[in-house]
Amino acid sequence: FNLVQDKQANAFCMPGGKIVVYEGLLPYTQNEASLAIVLGHEIAHAVAKHSAEQITKQMNQQMGTNILGTVLNSTVGSGVGDIASQVAGGYFSFRNLKYSRDNESEADYMGLIFAAMAGYDPANAVTFWQRMAAATNSSRSEILSDHPSDARRIENIKKWLPEAEKYYRGRGSNRVSSTGYSQSSRTLHIGGSSSSKRSNRR
Repeated sequence: FNLVQDKQANAFCMPGGKIVVYEGLLPYTQNEASLAIVLGHEIAHAVAKHSAEQITKQMNQQMGTNILGTVLNSTVGSGVGDIASQVAGGYFSFRNLKYSRDNESEADYMGLIFAAMAGYDPANAVTFWQRMAAATNSSRSEILSDHPSDARRIENIKKWLPEAEKYYRGRGSNRVSSTGYSQSSRTLHIGGSSSSKRSNRR
C-alpha cells in the first residue's frame, strides 16, 4: 500500500498488486470503515487479476486488428485493411468499456464483502458513494465510461448489503463500531478538501 500526496480523489491497483491511494480521497472517506471499503475494492482488483486480464485482452485485440488489416490490404486492396482495422479498433474500445465496468462492479462486490469480513460496517459504502456522487454531479453517460455511475454503484451496493451484513454481524465482538473508530482513530482529513480533483481510476 502506498499513500501519495496528491489532491486527486483517486485510488488504484497496479498490475503487480501494489495499491496506491491518493491523499485527496481521504476527505471523502471520513472514517476508517469507508477507507476499508476503498481498500477492499482495490484488493479485489488484485485478487481477481483484473489489470493483467485487461492487458492480455487488449494485446490480443490489437494483434487481431493488425492481422485483419494486413490480410485485407493484401487481398482486397490498399487502404481497405486500414479502414477495417480502425473500425475493429473502435468496436473493441467500446466493448472494453463494458468489460471494465463489469470488473469495477465485481471489485465493488468483493471489496464490500472483504470489508465486512474484516469487521467494518458495509453500510458505510453507501454513504461514501453518496458523498462522491454529490461532489461530482457528472452527467456523462455510463455507457461511455469505464466505470459504473455513482448511482449504479449505490444501487448495487444496497442490493448486496444484506449478504455483506451477515459477514459483518458474524464478526461479533471483533466488529469495528462507528463510535470505536471515531473515538480512537485520528480523523482522515490529511490534505485536500471536498473540492479536490476527482479521478476515475478507482
